[in-house]
Amino acid sequence: MGSVVSAFQARVACPGPRGEGGRHGEDGSRTVFHTPERGRLGNRRLMLVGLVGACALLALVVVAGRCLAGAAVASDFAAKNLAPCAAHPFGTDWMGRDMLARTLAGLSTSVFVGLLAAACSGVIAFALACVAALGGRVADAAVSWLVDLVMGIPHIVLLILVSYALGRGAVGVTVGVALTHWPSLARVLRAEIVQLREQSWLASARAAGATPWQVVRGHVLPAVLPQLLVGVVLMFPHAILHEASITFLGFGLSPDEPAVGVILSESMQYLSAGYWWLAALPGAALLVVVLAFACLGSLARALASARSSQR
Repeated sequence: MGSVVSAFQARVACPGPRGEGGRHGEDGSRTVFHTPERGRLGNRRLMLVGLVGACALLALVVVAGRCLAGAAVASDFAAKNLAPCAAHPFGTDWMGRDMLARTLAGLSTSVFVGLLAAACSGVIAFALACVAALGGRVADAAVSWLVDLVMGIPHIVLLILVSYALGRGAVGVTVGVALTHWPSLARVLRAEIVQLREQSWLASARAAGATPWQVVRGHVLPAVLPQLLVGVVLMFPHAILHEASITFLGFGLSPDEPAVGVILSESMQYLSAGYWWLAALPGAALLVVVLAFACLGSLARALASARSSQR
């Protein structure tokens, strides 16, 4: 054991290789600080590239869907029920409408609804987390009861009730998704804010006479903003899938809107006739967009965590 300790002391006492910094102790030993490994920096660059690629794909889908909104509703009965070909990569439907244009327009609508609903849900989660963590025991118990109540009701059931009560359409779907997807994020943010509440600098700010709004805006929000953004991004896939689900069931967007749920719902009666592309290709496109959102959220969470980004 003594020989091992002596060898370790001798190695520490030797100067490190080029590219390493250090400092000398009182006994002449040298503490070496290693420079970051290239592999770790490369891993971070790869995550940044993947993040930019996912954002570019989603932006391309949204822009293409907006540009093809007119072509998505244009009918041509001379070219109805065409299988996928060079002129129509996703084929055409029973009215001769180009399915690629309809799919991109529907995905653009789904992304917009999902983005707005997730952002509203994130605001609700942050507000309730602040109330629970900073408002005292009664407020914490009330918010915890509300979280348990919302999580105890299946999302689809609550979504259908809210959407139907608001007259369906884009407004009903957006409000329904926003009111049903905040509990998990609220719990995470509450735990983060409870830890911040114990910090001395936050206690000093409150003791100095800062109002609750000043504490939240100037201290709490900057500290939990990375977790809030990652939570909102991770909420996108669930929002999009639930929007498509209730639209497919007839409680979401109206049939005249080019939404993915409407496309899948209308295509069900034509699958038995062999028109498989009416449901398979739009469904695959929806899966790609959802996976892109999931990848975006995973990369954002990895980059927000200093420890995981250095692996």
